[in-house]
Parts: sequence; structure tokens; C-alpha cells
Amino acid sequence: MTATPSPRTERLVEFSPQDLNGRLHEALELYVTAMNYPPSTVEQRAPMWLAHMLREDWRCVVALDDRDELVGIGYGYRGSSGQWWHEQVRRGLTTVSGAQAVDEWMDDYFELTELHVLPRAQGRGLGEALLRNLLGGVPTTHVLLSTPEGPSNAWRLYRRVGFQDVLRHYQFTGDPRPFAVLGRELPMT
Repeated sequence: MTATPSPRTERLVEFSPQDLNGRLHEALELYVTAMNYPPSTVEQRAPMWLAHMLREDWRCVVALDDRDELVGIGYGYRGSSGQWWHEQVRRGLTTVSGAQAVDEWMDDYFELTELHVLPRAQGRGLGEALLRNLLGGVPTTHVLLSTPEGPSNAWRLYRRVGFQDVLRHYQFTGDPRPFAVLGRELPMT
């Protein structure tokens, strides 16, 4: 007789910078697994994630399984001039849509920097739960994010919850893949 594994349950927890710092290696391994990046990416990204934790209105929500292991993470902060991503998107949006679009989208926004769920935990609504929990109460009028172009679970999630095209087929400096910048008004309903 073969035993059927019991369903796993996850709980969402808001993390402080200290909480994430204490589990940074585990969180970065989740990121690398979810994005299918090489393991060396962990060491490359660690300083960047630590710097992000110092930004205005930084927020982080994680999903922990019944063994207290990270199976999902989402974080972001208030976007502003001088930040690498902000300047990249500003340049692309100015070129494609003009200054009015820049003002509309980039005046008061939350940058959804990371949202990842381990493949073994996908397909159960965890990504949407992380997203809604993370964005609940964010003190900005918009949220912006970038995601690789093409069909994916993340792409379908963003469309389902009302994200629209801000900039398509954009190539960030240092990454050969085309990205979409998506946005929506806040609060989420």
C-alpha cells in the first residue's frame, strides 16, 4: 500500500529587514530555484537584497510551509529617482511613450521587486496571496514590476489581478532577455 502525502499548508508572514537578513541565504536559494538561475547568483544578489531592505517603505511577505521552510517570497519598496530600476524604466518609457507617461506611472509608485514561489508550491494560489498581502496598505497610487516576456505562471497572475502594459519588449542593461514592465493602480480590490 502506497501512502498518499498529506497536503501541505503554507502561512504568510510579514518579515522585517532583520527577519529576512537572518534567512537571506534561504530566500536567495528560493529565488534562484524559482528563476532557474545558476547557484552562483545567490552570492551576486545578496548585497543588492541587503541594500533594498534600507529603502523607503520596504515591505516583505514570505510563505512558510508546515516545516517553517520558505516556499514563497515577495518584497518591494517605494520607487524613486536615482534607483537603478527606476532610471532604466524612466529611460525606456520616455523613449516609447513620452514624459506624460513617465509622470503618470513613476510619480508615486511601489516597485514590486521580487515575487517568487518554489515550483513545488505553485498552482495553489500562493503567488496571488503573497501579492495581495504585500500590496495591502502600500502608501502609493501605483505598483510597477518587470517580468520576462512570454507565457508563465507569473504573467498569468499579473494579468488576472489587473496589471496592464506600461512598457513591452524592453531590454534592461546587462540582460539580453526582453522584459515587460507592468503596472496597476492601488489599492487592489
